Amino acid sequence: MATHHFQPTHYHRAIGSHEPVLRISDGDTVVTTTVDNMGQDAGGTQVTAGGNPQTGPFYVEGAEPGDTLAVQLDRISPNRAVGYSSSVIAANVVDPCYVRELPERVLAEWHVDNQRRTATLNKPATKLGHLTVPLAPMLGCFGVAPPRGQVISTETSAEHGGNMDYPGFQSGATVYFPIFVSGALLHVGDGHAAQGDGEIVGTGIEISMEVEFTVRLIKGKRIRWPRGENAEYIFSAGNARPLDQAVQHATTEMLRWLQEDYGLDATSASLLLGQCVKYDLGNVFDPAYTMVCKVPKAQLQQVIKGG
Repeated sequence: MATHHFQPTHYHRAIGSHEPVLRISDGDTVVTTTVDNMGQDAGGTQVTAGGNPQTGPFYVEGAEPGDTLAVQLDRISPNRAVGYSSSVIAANVVDPCYVRELPERVLAEWHVDNQRRTATLNKPATKLGHLTVPLAPMLGCFGVAPPRGQVISTETSAEHGGNMDYPGFQSGATVYFPIFVSGALLHVGDGHAAQGDGEIVGTGIEISMEVEFTVRLIKGKRIRWPRGENAEYIFSAGNARPLDQAVQHATTEMLRWLQEDYGLDATSASLLLGQCVKYDLGNVFDPAYTMVCKVPKAQLQQVIKGG
Protein backbone atom coordinates (compact mmCIF):
# COMPACT_ATOMS: atom_id res chain seq x y z
CA MET A 1 0.00 0.00 0.00
CA ALA A 2 1.53 3.27 -1.15
CA THR A 3 0.65 6.96 -0.96
CA HIS A 4 0.92 8.84 -4.24
CA HIS A 5 1.13 12.64 -4.49
CA PHE A 6 -0.14 13.62 -7.92
CA GLN A 7 -0.24 17.13 -9.39
CA PRO A 8 -2.44 17.28 -12.49
CA THR A 9 -1.31 19.09 -15.64
CA HIS A 10 -4.42 18.52 -17.75
CA TYR A 11 -8.11 17.79 -17.14
CA HIS A 12 -11.10 16.14 -18.83
CA ARG A 13 -14.62 17.51 -19.26
CA ALA A 14 -16.01 14.09 -20.05
CA ILE A 15 -15.58 10.79 -18.22
CA GLY A 16 -14.32 8.00 -20.44
CA SER A 17 -11.48 5.65 -21.28
CA HIS A 18 -8.82 8.35 -21.43
CA GLU A 19 -5.11 7.64 -21.09
CA PRO A 20 -4.47 7.13 -17.35
CA VAL A 21 -2.36 9.71 -15.53
CA LEU A 22 -1.24 7.32 -12.77
CA ARG A 23 -1.37 3.59 -12.10
CA ILE A 24 -2.24 2.62 -8.53
CA SER A 25 -2.89 -0.61 -6.66
CA ASP A 26 -5.51 -2.00 -4.31
CA GLY A 27 -5.11 -0.23 -0.96
CA ASP A 28 -3.17 2.74 -2.33
CA THR A 29 -3.88 6.33 -1.33
CA VAL A 30 -3.76 9.31 -3.69
CA VAL A 31 -3.32 12.93 -2.64
CA THR A 32 -4.16 15.30 -5.49
CA THR A 33 -5.91 18.54 -6.41
CA THR A 34 -8.96 19.51 -8.42
CA VAL A 35 -9.93 22.75 -10.13
CA ASP A 36 -13.33 24.37 -9.73
CA ASN A 37 -16.20 23.96 -12.20
CA MET A 38 -14.94 26.95 -14.20
CA GLY A 39 -11.42 25.52 -14.54
CA GLN A 40 -9.72 27.74 -11.95
CA ASP A 41 -6.97 26.37 -9.72
CA ALA A 42 -5.90 27.11 -6.13
CA GLY A 43 -4.50 30.49 -7.19
CA GLY A 44 -7.68 31.46 -9.03
CA THR A 45 -5.91 31.07 -12.38
CA GLN A 46 -7.84 29.69 -15.34
CA VAL A 47 -5.87 26.55 -16.24
CA THR A 48 -8.47 24.68 -18.31
CA ALA A 49 -11.87 25.18 -19.88
CA GLY A 50 -14.89 25.12 -17.58
CA GLY A 51 -17.52 22.40 -17.26
CA ASN A 52 -16.60 20.37 -14.15
CA PRO A 53 -13.03 19.46 -15.26
CA GLN A 54 -11.83 16.14 -13.87
CA THR A 55 -8.46 15.13 -12.45
CA GLY A 56 -7.33 11.71 -13.67
CA PRO A 57 -8.14 9.11 -14.68
CA PHE A 58 -6.38 6.81 -12.22
CA TYR A 59 -5.81 3.22 -13.36
CA VAL A 60 -6.34 0.62 -10.63
CA GLU A 61 -4.20 -2.46 -11.24
CA GLY A 62 -6.20 -5.68 -11.46
CA ALA A 63 -9.57 -3.98 -11.85
CA GLU A 64 -11.75 -5.66 -14.48
CA PRO A 65 -15.38 -5.43 -15.64
CA GLY A 66 -17.61 -7.14 -13.10
CA ASP A 67 -15.55 -6.00 -10.12
CA THR A 68 -16.39 -3.14 -7.74
CA LEU A 69 -14.17 -0.18 -6.88
CA ALA A 70 -14.46 1.20 -3.34
CA VAL A 71 -13.27 4.79 -3.02
CA GLN A 72 -12.77 5.98 0.54
CA LEU A 73 -12.92 9.77 0.67
CA ASP A 74 -10.26 10.45 3.30
CA ARG A 75 -10.08 14.23 3.00
CA ILE A 76 -11.72 16.91 0.84
CA SER A 77 -10.46 20.39 1.66
CA PRO A 78 -10.81 23.74 -0.15
CA ASN A 79 -7.37 25.06 -1.08
CA ARG A 80 -8.26 28.71 -1.61
CA ALA A 81 -10.37 31.31 0.19
CA VAL A 82 -12.81 32.32 -2.58
CA GLY A 83 -15.67 30.25 -3.98
CA TYR A 84 -18.44 31.08 -6.43
CA SER A 85 -22.07 30.13 -6.92
CA SER A 86 -24.99 31.04 -9.09
CA SER A 87 -27.47 33.40 -7.47
CA VAL A 88 -30.90 32.41 -8.84
CA ILE A 89 -33.02 29.26 -8.61
CA ALA A 90 -32.96 27.19 -11.82
CA ALA A 91 -36.00 27.54 -14.03
CA ASN A 92 -36.75 23.80 -14.03
CA VAL A 93 -37.32 23.67 -10.26
CA VAL A 94 -40.07 26.30 -10.08
CA ASP A 95 -43.52 26.46 -11.63
CA PRO A 96 -43.33 27.45 -15.32
CA CYS A 97 -45.53 30.48 -14.68
CA TYR A 98 -42.98 31.75 -12.14
CA VAL A 99 -39.95 31.60 -14.43
CA ARG A 100 -40.58 35.08 -15.86
CA GLU A 101 -40.38 36.49 -12.33
CA LEU A 102 -36.88 35.18 -11.71
CA PRO A 103 -34.17 37.87 -11.68
CA GLU A 104 -31.09 37.85 -13.86
CA ARG A 105 -28.47 35.30 -12.81
CA VAL A 106 -25.20 36.75 -11.54
CA LEU A 107 -22.12 35.15 -10.01
CA ALA A 108 -22.09 35.22 -6.21
CA GLU A 109 -18.75 35.30 -4.38
CA TRP A 110 -18.15 33.55 -1.05
CA HIS A 111 -15.32 33.81 1.47
CA VAL A 112 -14.30 30.31 2.54
CA ASP A 113 -12.64 29.95 5.94
CA ASN A 114 -11.14 26.51 6.56
CA GLN A 115 -10.25 27.31 10.16
CA ARG A 116 -13.72 28.51 11.15
CA ARG A 117 -15.34 25.96 8.86
CA THR A 118 -17.63 28.55 7.30
CA ALA A 119 -18.47 30.12 3.95
CA THR A 120 -19.74 33.72 4.00
CA LEU A 121 -21.45 35.55 1.13
CA ASN A 122 -19.35 38.50 -0.01
CA LYS A 123 -21.34 39.71 -3.01
CA PRO A 124 -23.75 40.56 -4.45
CA ALA A 125 -25.26 42.63 -1.67
CA THR A 126 -28.67 41.23 -0.68
CA LYS A 127 -31.19 41.48 2.13
CA LEU A 128 -29.50 38.42 3.59
CA GLY A 129 -26.63 40.56 4.83
CA HIS A 130 -23.55 38.46 5.53
CA LEU A 131 -25.09 35.04 5.02
CA THR A 132 -22.84 32.39 6.56
CA VAL A 133 -23.22 28.65 6.06
CA PRO A 134 -21.25 25.76 7.58
CA LEU A 135 -18.42 24.41 5.47
CA ALA A 136 -19.31 20.94 4.13
CA PRO A 137 -16.78 20.08 1.39
CA MET A 138 -17.89 17.46 -1.13
CA LEU A 139 -17.19 16.13 -4.61
CA GLY A 140 -19.95 17.00 -7.04
CA CYS A 141 -18.71 14.97 -10.02
CA PHE A 142 -16.60 11.82 -9.94
CA GLY A 143 -16.77 8.28 -11.23
CA VAL A 144 -15.28 5.56 -13.39
CA ALA A 145 -15.13 5.11 -17.16
CA PRO A 146 -18.52 3.98 -18.53
CA PRO A 147 -19.04 0.84 -20.64
CA ARG A 148 -19.04 0.33 -24.42
CA GLY A 149 -16.44 3.01 -25.11
CA GLN A 150 -18.77 5.79 -24.05
CA VAL A 151 -17.38 9.21 -23.18
CA ILE A 152 -20.00 10.96 -21.05
CA SER A 153 -20.07 14.69 -20.33
CA THR A 154 -19.29 15.83 -16.80
CA GLU A 155 -22.54 17.78 -16.93
CA THR A 156 -24.56 14.61 -16.36
CA SER A 157 -24.52 11.22 -14.63
CA ALA A 158 -25.35 7.53 -15.17
CA GLU A 159 -24.37 4.09 -13.86
CA HIS A 160 -20.69 5.10 -13.81
CA GLY A 161 -21.28 8.02 -11.43
CA GLY A 162 -20.58 11.45 -12.86
CA ASN A 163 -22.23 14.74 -11.95
CA MET A 164 -24.43 13.51 -9.09
CA ASP A 165 -23.95 16.56 -6.83
CA TYR A 166 -24.91 14.66 -3.69
CA PRO A 167 -23.82 16.39 -0.45
CA GLY A 168 -23.23 12.98 1.15
CA PHE A 169 -20.03 12.55 -0.88
CA GLN A 170 -17.97 14.11 1.90
CA SER A 171 -14.85 13.13 3.83
CA GLY A 172 -15.45 9.90 5.72
CA ALA A 173 -17.77 8.38 3.12
CA THR A 174 -16.86 5.32 1.07
CA VAL A 175 -18.33 5.20 -2.42
CA TYR A 176 -18.67 2.00 -4.48
CA PHE A 177 -18.63 2.07 -8.29
CA PRO A 178 -19.35 -0.74 -10.75
CA ILE A 179 -16.29 -1.34 -12.94
CA PHE A 180 -16.88 -1.41 -16.70
CA VAL A 181 -13.35 -1.25 -18.17
CA SER A 182 -9.92 -2.57 -17.28
CA GLY A 183 -8.32 -0.39 -14.61
CA ALA A 184 -11.67 1.24 -13.68
CA LEU A 185 -10.24 4.67 -14.68
CA LEU A 186 -11.36 6.82 -11.75
CA HIS A 187 -11.94 10.54 -12.33
CA VAL A 188 -12.44 13.13 -9.54
CA GLY A 189 -13.49 16.79 -9.57
CA ASP A 190 -16.14 19.49 -9.13
CA GLY A 191 -15.51 20.34 -5.47
CA HIS A 192 -18.13 22.28 -3.52
CA ALA A 193 -17.41 24.03 -0.23
CA ALA A 194 -21.11 23.61 0.57
CA GLN A 195 -24.34 22.83 -1.27
CA GLY A 196 -28.01 22.45 -0.49
CA ASP A 197 -29.94 19.39 -1.63
CA GLY A 198 -30.65 19.27 -5.35
CA GLU A 199 -28.09 21.92 -6.39
CA ILE A 200 -31.17 23.96 -7.28
CA VAL A 201 -29.31 27.12 -8.36
CA GLY A 202 -27.20 25.00 -10.72
CA THR A 203 -24.06 25.18 -8.57
CA GLY A 204 -22.79 24.60 -5.08
CA ILE A 205 -20.15 26.95 -3.70
CA GLU A 206 -17.68 26.03 -6.41
CA ILE A 207 -14.03 25.90 -5.38
CA SER A 208 -10.75 24.11 -6.04
CA MET A 209 -9.84 21.32 -3.63
CA GLU A 210 -7.11 19.17 -2.22
CA VAL A 211 -8.45 15.62 -2.26
CA GLU A 212 -7.14 12.48 -0.60
CA PHE A 213 -8.71 9.11 -1.34
CA THR A 214 -7.92 5.43 -0.86
CA VAL A 215 -9.02 2.73 -3.29
CA ARG A 216 -9.99 -0.84 -2.57
CA LEU A 217 -10.75 -3.43 -5.21
CA ILE A 218 -13.55 -5.93 -4.58
CA LYS A 219 -12.98 -8.75 -7.04
CA GLY A 220 -15.96 -10.59 -8.49
CA LYS A 221 -18.47 -8.24 -6.84
CA ARG A 222 -20.94 -6.89 -9.39
CA ILE A 223 -23.10 -3.90 -8.63
CA ARG A 224 -25.19 -1.92 -11.08
CA TRP A 225 -25.35 1.62 -9.66
CA PRO A 226 -23.12 3.64 -7.32
CA ARG A 227 -23.40 2.78 -3.65
CA GLY A 228 -21.95 4.37 -0.54
CA GLU A 229 -21.78 4.37 3.20
CA ASN A 230 -20.84 6.64 6.08
CA ALA A 231 -20.99 6.31 9.84
CA GLU A 232 -24.81 6.39 9.90
CA TYR A 233 -26.15 5.04 6.62
CA ILE A 234 -25.69 2.76 3.67
CA PHE A 235 -27.01 4.35 0.47
CA SER A 236 -27.47 3.78 -3.25
CA ALA A 237 -27.68 6.35 -6.03
CA GLY A 238 -29.87 6.26 -9.12
CA ASN A 239 -29.19 8.69 -11.98
CA ALA A 240 -31.86 9.29 -14.63
CA ARG A 241 -34.64 11.56 -15.83
CA PRO A 242 -37.52 11.69 -15.02
CA LEU A 243 -37.07 11.72 -11.26
CA ASP A 244 -39.24 8.64 -10.71
CA GLN A 245 -36.82 6.58 -12.80
CA ALA A 246 -33.92 7.73 -10.58
CA VAL A 247 -35.98 6.62 -7.56
CA GLN A 248 -36.52 3.23 -9.19
CA HIS A 249 -32.81 2.71 -9.89
CA ALA A 250 -31.77 3.71 -6.36
CA THR A 251 -34.45 1.60 -4.67
CA THR A 252 -33.77 -1.47 -6.79
CA GLU A 253 -30.04 -1.21 -6.08
CA MET A 254 -30.75 -1.01 -2.35
CA LEU A 255 -33.06 -4.06 -2.50
CA ARG A 256 -30.31 -6.02 -4.23
CA TRP A 257 -27.72 -4.87 -1.69
CA LEU A 258 -29.85 -5.88 1.29
CA GLN A 259 -30.43 -9.34 -0.18
CA GLU A 260 -26.96 -10.06 -1.56
CA ASP A 261 -24.83 -8.73 1.31
CA TYR A 262 -27.09 -8.72 4.37
CA GLY A 263 -28.98 -11.99 3.86
CA LEU A 264 -32.49 -10.54 3.75
CA ASP A 265 -35.13 -11.97 1.48
CA ALA A 266 -37.21 -9.70 -0.74
CA THR A 267 -40.07 -9.44 1.77
CA SER A 268 -37.77 -8.65 4.69
CA ALA A 269 -35.90 -6.05 2.66
CA SER A 270 -39.19 -4.50 1.56
CA LEU A 271 -40.52 -4.31 5.12
CA LEU A 272 -37.30 -2.69 6.31
CA LEU A 273 -37.34 -0.11 3.53
CA GLY A 274 -41.04 0.53 3.95
CA GLN A 275 -40.62 1.90 7.45
CA CYS A 276 -36.95 2.92 7.68
CA VAL A 277 -35.89 4.20 4.25
CA LYS A 278 -34.85 7.81 3.73
CA TYR A 279 -34.44 9.53 0.36
CA ASP A 280 -32.08 12.40 -0.42
CA LEU A 281 -32.06 14.55 -3.54
CA GLY A 282 -28.84 14.78 -5.44
CA ASN A 283 -28.81 16.85 -8.62
CA VAL A 284 -32.13 18.06 -10.05
CA PHE A 285 -30.59 20.62 -12.41
CA ASP A 286 -28.62 18.61 -14.94
CA PRO A 287 -29.77 16.30 -17.78
CA ALA A 288 -29.96 13.31 -15.40
CA TYR A 289 -31.36 13.69 -11.90
CA THR A 290 -29.92 11.88 -8.88
CA MET A 291 -31.91 10.25 -6.10
CA VAL A 292 -30.26 8.57 -3.12
CA CYS A 293 -31.94 5.75 -1.19
CA LYS A 294 -30.46 5.24 2.27
CA VAL A 295 -30.96 2.95 5.24
CA PRO A 296 -29.86 3.73 8.82
CA LYS A 297 -27.18 1.31 9.93
CA ALA A 298 -28.71 1.16 13.42
CA GLN A 299 -31.99 -0.31 12.12
CA LEU A 300 -30.14 -2.62 9.77
CA GLN A 301 -28.02 -4.02 12.59
CA GLN A 302 -31.15 -4.63 14.69
CA VAL A 303 -32.67 -6.66 11.88
CA ILE A 304 -29.51 -8.70 11.33
CA LYS A 305 -28.99 -9.43 15.04
CA GLY A 306 -32.66 -10.24 15.45
CA GLY A 307 -32.37 -12.79 12.69
